[in-house]
Amino acid sequence: MTRPGRLSDADVEAALRGLAGWERSGDEIVKVFERPSFADAIAFVVRVGFLAEAADHHPDIDVRWRRVRVALTTHDAGGLTALDVDLARRIEEIA
Repeated sequence: MTRPGRLSDADVEAALRGLAGWERSGDEIVKVFERPSFADAIAFVVRVGFLAEAADHHPDIDVRWRRVRVALTTHDAGGLTALDVDLARRIEEIA
C-alpha cells in the first residue's frame, strides 16, 4: 500500500479548523475525549479500533478513567498525512 505524502503546515492548520478540539502537537494531531463512564470510554476505544483496522492506520490511544486521548501521525511518512486527517474525521463521526 502506498502511503500519502506529508501535509504542509498550512494544510494541517486548514484541516484542524474543521476538526473541533483537535490540536497539533509536533508531528501528531491529538484530542482528548471525555466519556460518561469508564465502560463508555472502553467502548469508544473499541469503535476507534474498528475504524483504524478498516483504514489500516492505527492511532496511539491512552485511557484514563473516562478520558480517552487519541494521537494520530503517519510514522512511516515521518509526520502528518491525509490518513491522519481522514481518521480524525471518522473518529469525530462516532464520538
